Amino acid sequence: MTTRASPGHASPAHRAHAGWVRSCHWIGAAALLVLAFTGVEILMVHPRLYWGEAGNDLTPALLELPISRNLHHEGIGPRTAFFDGPDSPVSAPIDYDMFNQNGWGRSLHFLAGWILVAVGLVYLVVALATGHLRRHLLPRLQELAPGSVWADVRRHLRLQIPPATGGPTYGVLQRLAYLAVLCVLAPLMVVTGLAMSPAVDAAAPFLPEIFGGTQSARTVHFFTFAALVLFLLAHIAMVVLSGFRRHMRAMTLGR
Repeated sequence: MTTRASPGHASPAHRAHAGWVRSCHWIGAAALLVLAFTGVEILMVHPRLYWGEAGNDLTPALLELPISRNLHHEGIGPRTAFFDGPDSPVSAPIDYDMFNQNGWGRSLHFLAGWILVAVGLVYLVVALATGHLRRHLLPRLQELAPGSVWADVRRHLRLQIPPATGGPTYGVLQRLAYLAVLCVLAPLMVVTGLAMSPAVDAAAPFLPEIFGGTQSARTVHFFTFAALVLFLLAHIAMVVLSGFRRHMRAMTLGR
């Protein structure tokens, strides 16, 4: 995202990112990359999304993702109904070469998820305690004026990216984007992830009900992940456009 200097700020040396910010940034980035890799791998096992409580190869999908051979196949055997009646659930044997790496993928995904949750909590607590959240991430009232926001949007659309200052002097769009990730997307990812866990659902059955069912929670989880990936791509692009070397020095060496 962009950084922007303004009159009255401290010198660049004093604007460098604090050590705890840099540590949380890189640990969180590593955990997010592992989550992205394992999440796609898990999705490849069953690349179909549903809405409601249940969904499988024998039910209509809300969205089909052409990312593995498991999407379209002819390896479903005869269907067997559990009960009499048109609404009975059915089962069918699978007799094709199925892509299935669920074991290690889910374990690593779960581990990386809890690491990211821990880092996020540390970041949030320290940001509140030190005033980092108030000083650097919360937009000022004058910045939220429609004219100010639209001016920042126009600058981004025209790729008029100010040079990096090497520290947390953020524009209004960057503040809003960071707050959206911290307060909306990240919590939603955690809650929907927990809503898909059978163990958690057994202890807190209200979690999947919040989203209308376990499969609905999985679908919301996927679209939240897609929004985070878009944020990450925009973030990297803005880092490159506004001064990659200066950003990397500030976020690694702190100067």
